[in-house]
Amino acid sequence: MKLELISPGKTKSAYLHQGVEDFRQRLSHYVAIKISLLKEKKGKKSVELQKLAEGRQILARRTKSSLLVALDLSGIQLSSRELAVKISKWEISGYPTVSFLIGGPSGLSGEVLKKADCIISLSKMTFTHEMARLILLEQLYRAYTIKIGSQYHK
Repeated sequence: MKLELISPGKTKSAYLHQGVEDFRQRLSHYVAIKISLLKEKKGKKSVELQKLAEGRQILARRTKSSLLVALDLSGIQLSSRELAVKISKWEISGYPTVSFLIGGPSGLSGEVLKKADCIISLSKMTFTHEMARLILLEQLYRAYTIKIGSQYHK
């Protein structure tokens, strides 16, 4: 199974970019991971039109046969151990790719949320989409270390 993370906008903060790269490299020891950062849709459009445009861009970029996991406040909250179990189930189910979808500053469009196979919330708190990337990658790394019994997860 492969993982892909798709999100609009570049990681502007150097410390977040460094963290994302660090956990991408760590995670790559356990699973193939691809990060696709798309052009953020800005302009004079309404927030809903921007979300719709970003959502279509996200859906167009995903691997077609992938399981879609959207990150949204409305989603279920999982412990790190529960995420590890969920990843194991996805592997057993034979999904070739799991696509994690993170929206831009205004979140994901309703269209993306409807097409998602699973919606996960990282927290009841709100994070920037840049921080969400880092938190997701750290949690994915933690889930894989839980699966192998590493001491990373204490």
